[in-house]
Amino acid sequence: IMAIGGLQKAMNNAPDLSWIIALAVFILFVVFATLFTIAVPRFKKLQALVDKLNLVARENLVGLKVIRAFHNEKIEQKKFQEANTELNKMNLFVNRLMMLLDPIMTLVMNFSSVAIVWFGAHLISSGNLQIGNMMAFLEYAMQVIISFLLLSMVFIMVPRAAVSVRRVGEVLDTFPSITNPKSPKKLPKDAKGKIEFKDVTFTYPDADLPVLSDINFVAEPGQTTAFIGSTGSGKSTLINLIPRFYDVSAGQILLDGVDIRNLKLEDLSGQIGYVPQKGVLFSGTVASNIKYGNAEASDKLVEKAAKIAQAEEFISELKNGYKSEIAQGGSNVSGGQRQRLSIARAIAVEPNVYIFDDSFSALDFKTDAKLRAVLAKETKNKTVLIVGQRINTIMNADKIIVLNEGKIVGQGTHQELMKDCEVYQEIAASQLSEDDLQKMSIAAKGVL
Repeated sequence: IMAIGGLQKAMNNAPDLSWIIALAVFILFVVFATLFTIAVPRFKKLQALVDKLNLVARENLVGLKVIRAFHNEKIEQKKFQEANTELNKMNLFVNRLMMLLDPIMTLVMNFSSVAIVWFGAHLISSGNLQIGNMMAFLEYAMQVIISFLLLSMVFIMVPRAAVSVRRVGEVLDTFPSITNPKSPKKLPKDAKGKIEFKDVTFTYPDADLPVLSDINFVAEPGQTTAFIGSTGSGKSTLINLIPRFYDVSAGQILLDGVDIRNLKLEDLSGQIGYVPQKGVLFSGTVASNIKYGNAEASDKLVEKAAKIAQAEEFISELKNGYKSEIAQGGSNVSGGQRQRLSIARAIAVEPNVYIFDDSFSALDFKTDAKLRAVLAKETKNKTVLIVGQRINTIMNADKIIVLNEGKIVGQGTHQELMKDCEVYQEIAASQLSEDDLQKMSIAAKGVL
C-alpha cells in the first residue's frame, strides 16, 4: 500500500523521473528472484540436515550405555561433528545469501537518490521541473524503495517458512489407516472373549513378502493359548493384529463371532488387556498408571491388580505408596517393577482377553511363578494369549501354536508337539537339558 501510494504521488510530481523508480524496482525484483531461486532449495536441504543432526543426537542419547560399553565415543563424536559441520556450512551459506539483500537494497536506494537529484537538476536547469516537485518526488521515491526494503525482510523468512509449512501440511494431511467403521457392530451381551483367526495374511506396508500367511486357529475362553517360534517368525506381529495396531491384509479376525474391523476401537480395546514386551509407564503416580486403561477403577481394584501382578510389595515400600510419583518413562523404577505395573494395568481393565507379549521376561523365576499361579486363578474364565521365547514359560498352556517363517507349523499341547512337531523339538533341544528332554519324551509317549 505504501509503495503504490508513493508511486502514484511521485508520478504526479515528476513523471519525467518515474523511469528511475521503475528501474530501481526492476533491479530489486531481479535480485529477489535470483536470491530466492538459489535459497529455497537450500532451505529444504537445511531442514533435512537439521533432521539428520537430531537423529544422530537422539541415537547418541538413547544408545549412551551401548556406546560406552563398546568404547565408541570417538566414532559417535565424529558422526555428530560431521552432521553438525554440514548443517553449519549450509546455514552460513543461506544466511550470507539472504544478508546480501540489505546492502543491495541500500545501494539501490542511494543510487536512486543520486540519479533523482542528478537528472532532476538537469530538468530544473531547463525549466521543466521545480525544486519543490523534485524534493517531493525524492521523498515519495524513497517511500517506494523503503516499502520494498520492508517487504524484503518478510521475504527473508518466507522461504524457510514455506518449507516448514509444507512439512507441517504433510503431517496434517496424513490420516490414520485404523479408524472406526462407518456402521459399527455390537458384541453379543454374553461376550466371553473368543478369538478366531480365519485365513489371516498380513504384509507390512511397502514390504514385498507377507509376514504372516494363512493363519488359522481358535483361542477359547478359559484357555491359555501360547505362541512360540524363532526370532522373526511373526509372533508379536500376530498378537498386534488383535488390538488393531495393524489391519490384516487378507482374512478375518473374529472376537466372539464379530470381525474386529466392524467394532468401534473403544469397544475393542475395552475387551483387551494388553501387556507389551517392554513395560511402558507414564509420568504420574503409581495409581494413575494402573488406572490408565480404566479411569473409573476403584482403589480396591487398583490394589487387587497390583497384588495379582506381584507389585504390592515394592509399592508398599515406596514413600507415598500408590501416590508415589513415576518419572517420565518409568526411569525411577526397575525393569521388573515396570513390567509388573504394566501387568497390573492390564488386569485393572478387567478384560475378557489378556495378551502378554513376552511380558514375563523381565521377571525373576520366583516372581514369575507366583504371578502365573495367581494370574491363572484370576483368568480362569478369560482368553489368555501369551508370546514366549522360552519353552518353560509356555509349556503348561492349553494350546501352543508354533510359528516358523510366518506360518503355523504346529498346534497342540506340549506333549503333542514334542511328539509331532519338528520345529518345536528343535526349540526344546536348544533350550532344555538332555535329562529334561528325556523326561518329556517319555511323557509324550504316555509312559508317565
